[in-house]
Order: sequence, then C-alpha cells, then structure tokens
Amino acid sequence: MVQDEPNGEVVAAGGASREKKLNFFQRIALFIRQVFGELRKVVTPTRQELLKYTAVVLGFVVVMMAIVYGLDVLFVWVTEFVFGVPG
Repeated sequence: MVQDEPNGEVVAAGGASREKKLNFFQRIALFIRQVFGELRKVVTPTRQELLKYTAVVLGFVVVMMAIVYGLDVLFVWVTEFVFGVPG
C-alpha cells in the first residue's frame, strides 16, 4: 500500500512489486488509515436537506403501510367470501 502524496489517501500499490507482506498490526493500522481517509470524504447534509430526506422516508413508509393495510383487508375479505364466516 502506498500513501498518495497530494491528499494523503492510502491506495493499493502494484501487487507484483511488493517485497514483503504486512503483518497483522500493520494491516490493522492500514485499515484504520483507510477508514479515516474515507470518512474525510463524507459530506454531511444541511438541515434543509435532512428535513427533506426525512419527509421523503416518512412519506414512503406511510405509502407502504397503506399498501400492506389494503392488501390485508382484501385478503380478509376474500377469505371470508370463500370460506364464510362461522356464525
């Protein structure tokens, strides 16, 4: 693994040119450096974007609940029609 000079990212080097294999602790350290490198790329949403995304998710959940409820009522009606209601 080689550290990229301009932005400090850790990237894989050519596999054939590696002389020695990293030991267990070096691999853990490399993994942690790569995790921090990826976390630096994360962009947090603004408050407005967060509220919009939350509204979209809640809207989708409500629509899916309505579909499941509708199918449940339909299946109950079909079951009662086919088998009858004991009375």
